[in-house]
Amino acid sequence: MPAKINHIAIVSENYALSGKFYESIFGMSTSSKSRPMRAVTVGDGYVGLNINPRKPGRPARLDHFGIELDEFEATFERLRTKYPRIEWVKRPSSRPFASVTTHDPDGNVFDLSQKRAANRKDLYAEEHPLHARHISHFAMRTLNPEVVAEFYADLFGFRSLQVAGDGRNRYLSDGHITMVIMPWHITDYEGTGIVSPALDHIGFTVESLKKFRKDLDLIAGDNPRLSPLPVGGGPEGKARLELATRSCPLSAHYLADVDGIFLSATEAH
Repeated sequence: MPAKINHIAIVSENYALSGKFYESIFGMSTSSKSRPMRAVTVGDGYVGLNINPRKPGRPARLDHFGIELDEFEATFERLRTKYPRIEWVKRPSSRPFASVTTHDPDGNVFDLSQKRAANRKDLYAEEHPLHARHISHFAMRTLNPEVVAEFYADLFGFRSLQVAGDGRNRYLSDGHITMVIMPWHITDYEGTGIVSPALDHIGFTVESLKKFRKDLDLIAGDNPRLSPLPVGGGPEGKARLELATRSCPLSAHYLADVDGIFLSATEAH
C-alpha cells in the first residue's frame, strides 16, 4: 500500500466544542473508545481530524498533518541520504496516530506512523465507510512550493496533479486527498492580517452545497455555539476572503470553525 494521509491536527482553544462542530456540520464520527480528556478525534472514514487542547507555549491553529506508511526503513534511508539536514523525533507511545515527527525542507511539520504499529488504537485501528461529507484536500502556504512538492512526491510517492488554468500552486495526491502547496508571499496579505507560512485551510467535499448551507442555518438556529464563524466581514476580512478565493480553485464556499480555522466546501461531482 502506498503512503496515505492519515490525519490532520488542530490545536484548539475549545477542543470539545470544536469536535461537536465537526460532528454536527460535517457528520464526522468519533471512536467509541476515544478519551476526550486528552483530545478529541473525529473521522470521515478515511482521515482523522485530531483536535488537541491548547497548552502553554502553543498557538491555537491548524497545526500539522500525518502520513501513514507500510514500513519506515526505506523512507528513513532516503531521508538520511538525500535530505541529511532534516531531523526527526520519536513521539510518546500515547499517540495512536504518530510514531515520529519530522519536517519538510521548508520546515513544515508532519507526523509519520506505521500501518502495523503497536500504538495504533481507537479511530486509527477501526474501519469506517467514507462519509458523504469528507475531507478532500488541505492546503499549505510555503516559501518554496516546487521544492516542497518534489520532497513529498519523492519520499512518499504522492502523485502530481494538474489543475487547469493554475500555474501557481503545486498539487499532490495520495489517491484520495489532495495536498495543495501554495506559494507564500507577504505581499499577498496587503490589506489584511499577515499569517506566517503554515497550513492554510481544510477542504471538504459535500453532497450538495445547497443542502449544506441549509444545514448550516438549521444547526445555527438549534445551537448558536456550533455556528461557523463569519468570514469576509469588514475590509480586512474581505481582503482575506479574496486571497483565499483566488488562491485555491478547489474551494467553492468558505467558512470558519468555532476557533476560526479556515475551511472550504465543494460540491461532489
